[in-house]
Amino acid sequence: MNRNPFVSYPLQALCYGAFIAVVGYFATSPAYVHLPPGEALVKLSLSHAGERREPCHQRTPEELAKLAPNMRAATVCPRERVPVEVEVEIDGRPLFSATALPSGLAKDGTSTVYRRAAVPAGTHRFVARLRDSPAAGFGYVVERTVDLAPGRLLVIDFDRSEGGFVFH
Repeated sequence: MNRNPFVSYPLQALCYGAFIAVVGYFATSPAYVHLPPGEALVKLSLSHAGERREPCHQRTPEELAKLAPNMRAATVCPRERVPVEVEVEIDGRPLFSATALPSGLAKDGTSTVYRRAAVPAGTHRFVARLRDSPAAGFGYVVERTVDLAPGRLLVIDFDRSEGGFVFH
């Protein structure tokens, strides 16, 4: 097929120009707004392993005698963990509520929670609760008053070694 270069080069330039115009438009418009004016962002991000569903127990001599010699562990600890329940309130109203199942095939891994919400900027009272044991009630409860500037990010995390909830 014989092509005329006087026609194909201008058509190529026109197509490239149209492509560049489309990419240029979407690179600048519509304008991206991270948060509307007067709002802040609250994120709940935690990865935590709940306690074991059942406590470890000692085998009796009769139970040990029934087992093969290589299976005679005196202490038995079931691997499954309880789900982690977490609640966060802002000014007395629920903001986040989640129940995270443990990961892993044997349900013995960590439970992971990630939530985010835009809230009005200003001073707010947060109450965070976490339950990670088979016992009733929340084992960790913390109340904090935080002043959120417009556009600010507040991250709520959980670290048992630091005593519970951490507000960044």
